[in-house]
Amino acid sequence: MKILAIEKEVAGVDWSAVSKDILTQEALDVYRLYLSAQLREHYFTENRQVVLVLECDSKAHAAALLSKLPLVTNNLITFNIMELHPYTGYDRIMEVV
Repeated sequence: MKILAIEKEVAGVDWSAVSKDILTQEALDVYRLYLSAQLREHYFTENRQVVLVLECDSKAHAAALLSKLPLVTNNLITFNIMELHPYTGYDRIMEVV
């Protein structure tokens, strides 16, 4: 199942006080997720907000994976997590031949 995870920063975080070690570990953990094929795509929005596309058994599985990331465990970010389903809207507007 494809899962979309969109980062939400936690209000009041002073990013200048976040240790380089936490950021380095975050990068390593995200890279490991990518190598495991559970993280399929990852992006930054124009505002440097993280957008992840994961391949997981369920939304709960994705949430469990993301909950282990250092920025999440240190309460610096959270994620909005959504299931992605195939688009079926064509059936509403045209007859399939």
